Amino acid sequence: MIKDANLTVDELRIIGQLYLPENVEPPYPAVILCHGVPSGNTDPTDPGYPFLAQTISDQGFAVYTFRFRGTGESEGNFDIIGWTHDLKSAINYLWGLDDIDEAHIALIGFSAGAAVSIYVGAQDKRVSAVVACASPADFSAISNIEQPKYGIDHFRRIGIIRDPAFPPSMEEWVNGFRKIDALHSVADIAPRPLLLVHATGDSVVPVQSAHKLYEQANEPKKLVIIQGGEHRLRRDEFAVNTIINWLKKQLE
Repeated sequence: MIKDANLTVDELRIIGQLYLPENVEPPYPAVILCHGVPSGNTDPTDPGYPFLAQTISDQGFAVYTFRFRGTGESEGNFDIIGWTHDLKSAINYLWGLDDIDEAHIALIGFSAGAAVSIYVGAQDKRVSAVVACASPADFSAISNIEQPKYGIDHFRRIGIIRDPAFPPSMEEWVNGFRKIDALHSVADIAPRPLLLVHATGDSVVPVQSAHKLYEQANEPKKLVIIQGGEHRLRRDEFAVNTIINWLKKQLE
């Protein structure tokens, strides 16, 4: 079963869908999928996050997938502090549903969405587990004003900063990326479990980020390094199976 489940966050409409498993009695363990920054390129062969949500839901999980502000059909502009607000609202939404097992609400994040998942998961004790795939240890690629790898013009070109007057304060916008620092948050996920997944062939976020996060994290933690591979781990069958099997173990 798939149903629309949109949110209103900071007066913005955030588009989401809830996938509920068939032939399983509630309450359901749940996961929230957190995507990364869009590449700006459309791949007609890519089934996207709906396919991943269905794959995980088929294994007995309720899955909430949504588009962060500034992306897809959601309103607003790309703002990392705002992304944390969106995720917190997604947790609030699931927490209020009768069919959800509140003791088992996990976050699965990819790239920037993984860093946001670590940051929010470290703070919100309603989160039972965190899976971070290809997570940057920090956002220095954006927050380094002198030599940013990705500047605001890049985000305008790919269409996730839509308002010409946004941000109202460049300094505050950049400082947000310094604040949402996975490396300094990851230790606070414990004693809840953490799974880090990364590929050695990731050309967007170097695999060293995973090693840094793992070293900083407290137990229980697990690091899975995929030899070769690439950045979009949601398209990697081994990575997806690893995530699902790990989540099932957390229910034992």
